[in-house]
Amino acid sequence: MTARSTAKSTRRGRAATGVPGTNIVEHLDLMLVLVIGTLLCGGLVLMTSASISLAERVMGNPLFYFERQVVATVIGLAGIAVMLRVPTRVWDSLSLLLLCLAVALLAAVLVPGLGNTVKGATRWLSVGGISVVQVSEPARLLVLMYISSYAVRHRVELRERFTGFAKPMVLVGLICGLLLAQPDFGASVVLLMITLAILFIAGARWRDFLIFTAAVAAILAVAAVSSPYRLERLITFLDPWADPFGSGFQLTQSLIAIGSGQWFGVGLGGSVQKLFYLPEAHTDFVFAVIAEEFGLVGSLILIGLFVMLIWRVLGIARESLAAGRLYQANLAFGFAIWQSAQVFINIGVNMGILPTKGLTLPLISYGRSSVIVTLLGLGLLLRIDYENRQLMENGNSRRSQGPAKKRKKRQVKNRK
Repeated sequence: MTARSTAKSTRRGRAATGVPGTNIVEHLDLMLVLVIGTLLCGGLVLMTSASISLAERVMGNPLFYFERQVVATVIGLAGIAVMLRVPTRVWDSLSLLLLCLAVALLAAVLVPGLGNTVKGATRWLSVGGISVVQVSEPARLLVLMYISSYAVRHRVELRERFTGFAKPMVLVGLICGLLLAQPDFGASVVLLMITLAILFIAGARWRDFLIFTAAVAAILAVAAVSSPYRLERLITFLDPWADPFGSGFQLTQSLIAIGSGQWFGVGLGGSVQKLFYLPEAHTDFVFAVIAEEFGLVGSLILIGLFVMLIWRVLGIARESLAAGRLYQANLAFGFAIWQSAQVFINIGVNMGILPTKGLTLPLISYGRSSVIVTLLGLGLLLRIDYENRQLMENGNSRRSQGPAKKRKKRQVKNRK
């Protein structure tokens, strides 16, 4: 066998198995990688600045949160490497198993002895007394992968029958019931938004979409006002200055931090609000610290990076759709909705335009589970983009070989 035929057979084998070659890095989207790297590295710096005084005062180690976040980042980067090696069709074939895993995680955290309760919420799965994972984070990714597959397998029913839309919504509604039992209202909102968006983009009828959107909005409104602590948050959101040292303390301190930043901020590490005033400065309200230290200009740069990230993910969804890869298109679109909703809600809460919700700012806020799962999702997106590029290159190669084969046939005929 010649070296050329061996190389061809190797390429065919890789194409058949979906396993990328050693040059996969050369096929990655440079812009997407740069944006991810910038947010990741910048997030470590910004989170450390927001947490350093708290870590020193409470933990006795100013770099306590930084060190834990770095470990999570390394795990997440290893996860990206794994996701790049697994063909997306594998996740499609395992979608039902992934859904069962999501339900198992959400149910397990409610079992006494397995769930770790922090500040009145049981969201962490505990093993041997050690908190391992905040289950709502992987559950969102797993449900996204299932709904993306469902929308492809049942696309005819989804477009023609009410039941095509109803079945996944009922299923996700039950999953949200498990989330609300923790309770985790914010994760439920995001998960419902992802599901509605994927089913709609997959071709669901306007009537079904509007019916379920109205139903979801009504149910969430009832859930918000029926819980005393959620109702208090809603009242505080409407007028935080009515009780600036009580229920409105966190929001008013966030607004003071944002206003103190003015145009260019007070400089990295110069925030005053993070010292003793603003609660959760390194998690849910890290954007307020960023706005104080880097001002309006720095805040707009950060938002611009998120816009670039989401825009590129939507581009991957569009490319997948053009190639007829519906599952991959649904995955990319759903991930874009997920991240854009989470960014909007987090920043909106910090600025006082939305009621307080416990959602992190992706890749910026302290949150080990959030960082790991977000990086796993981004690894999945990079794999989808890699497969799209491989398909395009193979298609271009076949088109370029066509005229050459025709010329060769003509030359053979002329010789005859």
